[in-house]
Amino acid sequence: MQDILIHTDAGITTITLNRVEKKNSFTQAMYATCADALDAARDDAAVRVVVFQGDATVFSAGNDIGDFLGAPPKTQDAPVFRFLRALAAFPKPIIAAVCGPAVGIGTTMLFHCDLVYAGDNAAFSMPFVNLGLCPEAASSLLVPQMMGYHRAAEALLMGEPFMAEAALEVGLANRVVPPTEANAVAQAQARKLAAKPIASLIETKRLLKKGQMEQVLARIDEEAVSFGRMLGEPSAKEAFTAFMEKRKPDFSKV
Repeated sequence: MQDILIHTDAGITTITLNRVEKKNSFTQAMYATCADALDAARDDAAVRVVVFQGDATVFSAGNDIGDFLGAPPKTQDAPVFRFLRALAAFPKPIIAAVCGPAVGIGTTMLFHCDLVYAGDNAAFSMPFVNLGLCPEAASSLLVPQMMGYHRAAEALLMGEPFMAEAALEVGLANRVVPPTEANAVAQAQARKLAAKPIASLIETKRLLKKGQMEQVLARIDEEAVSFGRMLGEPSAKEAFTAFMEKRKPDFSKV
């Protein structure tokens, strides 16, 4: 799987999105690889930290539309939902370095990361409504908790991008750095964490998330049911047809 590169060294597993020519858009195979990598890192006592990173120009454009339409995630055991559950329940620290576009799951996966370092070119967006769909990754729960209701409503109902400084202001990003430095900053922070006692890292993260994990996993499942249903409805069909035909969708009759 050259679209996802996995490297483990000195207690750090780095998962690199490596499909830059397709803007690191996710295929079902990529989700499965990421889920497997998280499971392996969880079970490997030598691994203390996981880092997700992309390219200085792009983190992820979200789902690969062709792959998505060919194998839509209609069941709870679809690779994307397996990845989201593995991410949400991961017991060790997760760091993300994010530059350029972070669309859809490219943004929502960050709500499950513990530290996020953004390039100053990062552009976050959750355009699910624009595709005739609903939020995923428990974002309908986590985005209001982080941003407050009205900012969350704007982000999820309008689906418009917000930039790195706005992400820093609402708490989605820990620091904004030049794009060419984001991966290095994330790796430096990972090395600091990897030098700390793993039992303390795990217990601190457990306590930070105590009382929320069941809610998050339940919301992931609830959103997945709605997402699968809405995929077959006229609004989503019009949105994806318009995307493939490179035109503006017309929702006036759906």
